[in-house]
This record gives sequence, C-alpha cells and structure tokens, in this order.
Amino acid sequence: MKAGAEQTVDRRLQRIKEIIIQKGGYKLQGSFTLASGRVSNLYFNTKTATLDPEGVSLIAEVVYDRIKDLGVTSIGGLVQGSIPIAVVVAQLSYRRRPDRPIQAFWVRKEQKEHGDKTTFEGTLTPNSKVIVVDDVATTGGSIDNAIKGVVAQNCEIERIIVLLDREEGAKERFTKEGYDYECLLRASDFR
Repeated sequence: MKAGAEQTVDRRLQRIKEIIIQKGGYKLQGSFTLASGRVSNLYFNTKTATLDPEGVSLIAEVVYDRIKDLGVTSIGGLVQGSIPIAVVVAQLSYRRRPDRPIQAFWVRKEQKEHGDKTTFEGTLTPNSKVIVVDDVATTGGSIDNAIKGVVAQNCEIERIIVLLDREEGAKERFTKEGYDYECLLRASDFR
C-alpha cells in the first residue's frame, strides 16, 4: 500500500472513531453487561457509526479496500452487528466492480420457526471464500457462532474483520485457531 493510501485509511478510521464518540457510543462511566456476559465500566456502541450514513460509508470503504483482492464471494456474520457493515460493503463492491460483487449474508442466532426454517439469510455458495465481519469483539463468542454457520454451509473463512476489538481475548482466540483476524479500531485507540 502506498503511503498516501495508508494516510487516507487512517483519516477514515479517525473519522469513524470521532463519530462513535460524538454520537455517544463510547462510555467510561457505569456498569455494562456485555454480550460475552462480562461486566465492564467501558462501553462501546459502534452502531452509532454503523447506522450513521457517513460512518457506515467510511467503514465499508475501509473494509472493501482490505478485501477487494482476496477473491471472496460473500461477507457477513451473526445477526445485528454484522448486517449494516455487510450490506454496505456488498453494495459498494457492486458499484466498484459490478463484474465481481461481494454478496451479503447473516447467520441467525436461532433457526427460523417459519418459512424455510433456515439459519442464515443471503448468499453463501458452498466451497467459496467468505469474510466474517462484526461490529465489536470481546471474547469472540458472536464471531464463533457466525463461523459455525459459515462452516455448516461448507464455506472457507478467508478473514475475520471487526470494527472494534475490546482487546479482551478475541484476537488471540481466533489467531490461535488459525484465522486471519483484523480489527479496524481497538479499545486502546479511545483512551
């Protein structure tokens, strides 16, 4: 990557961080129970950026730039946190490379009780390369659930990308399991 391109990425990440802070998505006071079950006085609501037009656009640009040459066919993760990121990256991929769009998907926490009773929505082609994405990672439980859903569809996980890593074990967990793990922001970036 050229030095100028790297600075552009840094400015985009800085702006995403600013959006999270400005919209109240970073809190240092209180007692917050996290999805992992842990209790923390530090809270991140990255949906303040993933549901913001500018924020999600910048996130999609950064993610797309990092995956566009990997030959992946789909991007997604567990419901909620992954959905806005995956959908906007898919849309951006179509605008940039209509001949090689990246499809979006998401894995449900539980099987649907109606319709086709599927555990996922979107496009996952068997034996394809996939990006698993999430908005926040603590210990990686949500990501692990997404991985199980992707593996059940006989897909290969090319990389895991997280908007914000709380630096509480997710990176070490997935690196130890042999996954390429990347986060755009870390909790320590906010201190």
